Amino acid sequence: MSWIKGKQGYRFNYSSSVLNEELKKLEGSIKEEDAKYLLYKFLRNNIAFTSELFLGIKLFPFQAMAIKGMMVADYSMFVFSRGMSKTFSSAIYVLLECLLNPNSNIGVIAGSFRQSKQIFQKMEDILSKPEASLLKECGFKITKGTDQWTLRIGTSRAIALPLANGERLRGFRFNRIVLDEFLTIPEKIFNEVIIPFLGVVENPQEREELYNLESRVIDKGEMTEKERYVWPNNKLIILSSPSFKFEYMYKLYKKYEDLIYGQTVREGEGEEEEDFKDDAYRLIMQLSYDCAPPRLYDQNLLKQAKATMSEMQFKREFGAQFIDESDGYFKLSKMAACTIHDGEMPAVEVVGNPSDEYLLSFDPNWAGNTNADHFAMHVFKIDREAQKVCLVHSYAIAGVSLKQHMQYFLYLIQYFNIVGMCGDYNGGVQFINSCNESALFKEQKIKIGVVDVDLEKQENWHSDVLSFKNQYNIRERNYCILRKPTSNWIRNANEMLQAAIDHKRILFASRAVDSHFDEQRKKNMPIDKIKWDIKAPSASKGAMMIDLIDHQKSIVELTKAECANIEVIANPQGSQSFNLPQNLRRQKGPHRARKDSYSALVLGNWFAKVYFDAKNGSPEKSVESTFIPFTI
Repeated sequence: MSWIKGKQGYRFNYSSSVLNEELKKLEGSIKEEDAKYLLYKFLRNNIAFTSELFLGIKLFPFQAMAIKGMMVADYSMFVFSRGMSKTFSSAIYVLLECLLNPNSNIGVIAGSFRQSKQIFQKMEDILSKPEASLLKECGFKITKGTDQWTLRIGTSRAIALPLANGERLRGFRFNRIVLDEFLTIPEKIFNEVIIPFLGVVENPQEREELYNLESRVIDKGEMTEKERYVWPNNKLIILSSPSFKFEYMYKLYKKYEDLIYGQTVREGEGEEEEDFKDDAYRLIMQLSYDCAPPRLYDQNLLKQAKATMSEMQFKREFGAQFIDESDGYFKLSKMAACTIHDGEMPAVEVVGNPSDEYLLSFDPNWAGNTNADHFAMHVFKIDREAQKVCLVHSYAIAGVSLKQHMQYFLYLIQYFNIVGMCGDYNGGVQFINSCNESALFKEQKIKIGVVDVDLEKQENWHSDVLSFKNQYNIRERNYCILRKPTSNWIRNANEMLQAAIDHKRILFASRAVDSHFDEQRKKNMPIDKIKWDIKAPSASKGAMMIDLIDHQKSIVELTKAECANIEVIANPQGSQSFNLPQNLRRQKGPHRARKDSYSALVLGNWFAKVYFDAKNGSPEKSVESTFIPFTI
């Protein structure tokens, strides 16, 4: 950890030592108004003391530094190791900011509404304890709506909002913004929605009146230009774990760094360099795990992480370092190039467009504990003209019942125009049979037919595709292939996925934002009958729809992350295996590394090839596959 001031000038003096020396010099009595002001300055400058006094929370030194940094800097970025209490620190900041600065208007925003609400839940936990009795005497209220949570303390307020509803977000004006999990916030929304929040200052009329008054006093020679009152700037607080260097966060990190050091800033590729100067104070605080007190971390967890994670992964997750690239078979930078920019289509969907066509893939597992493999499903939107597919909906969960998996499977079939599906043979046969024999599917008069086709040998590919086409029947839902994962097929299917990523024949949907978000959240679907997250709290249907839409983008990102972990190993027999690195395979527990969403992606991409080839093939049926000899 290091603290570098650079060439920036402090606009305000928040030094505890300077203030404490000022207080020591006081003698006798002072006016009540002056005493209140000095007390305010003391509380603001001694954050650790203030936190313990009002909240009953003793802060670690690095937490006190971080919270004070949030209060001091105009633009601050906190790049923390996993487990460094980002959410906890930001919750304390919001409470103390509301307390110490009346009329604070704070926006709490994250990639998902659930993450924003977690900061509020932390605040609620803090306020519920008897140690926070002094703050509670100031009066507070938390209100929870479907798409807005609000905290009020005196004349200050903090609001948590869904990121996706850009139009609604634009209607708010904040003088402080907390962005949690910045990696999940799209560049477009950050630049076009969030940054404009900070463009409007508090009390513009009051500022203008004071400026004119000061100007008259300066003209009389009774005051100098340097003695003008300095208004505080609006604040932007960014909290995140580090990203890859090809992602937007690193670009912003470097820009902050250049401005701190007083270097020339280049706004974009190919643009001329231009001196960028303002009076804003910027702060970067970058903390690895070894900057925290040893008792903050579970040392066994750290040992396990070092033993099971790759060096690059450990550097990023616990070392708080930006790294160049993923070191797996599938490169994250190439998958990022296949990801639709937020605000563009296709975006994630919870209900499909009836006029569009979709493919479904699944890798089943129904072990009844959260440590097991995920049951994974993907829905791909078909672009028939471009011969591409786009991942628009995903499901990945462990620890729920077979009936719940079946319920979700049924929901996908009913609310997306599925025209074909593919599953892993191992477990797929049992799953399809269970669905077909269940009362759930019989009530809806739905039966999934399995197409008997080989599609193993490349030399037989054309005839096998034709066989699939001849058996395929969309009306009777005879459109499912259960793929046996032979070593030959595994190699070919993975190479096929890598080529599809290289040539952008498979795409990853953007986040649902603005009008598409509003459109999706208003869809009528059985939100109360499906389960997509083992930790999902009970809530209203409206709140559940927001969580499901947010969750979709999270699972799309999880799928790419799983792909990035895959490594290829050549066996002595000449075959290849595609698996997690050995260190990741040793992980245990519900949060261990998995590859089930990756497997479902491989299946889906392979099946898309089958489907397109069948649609593009000759419509004539072969004599061999249709002629049945008979005796007269």
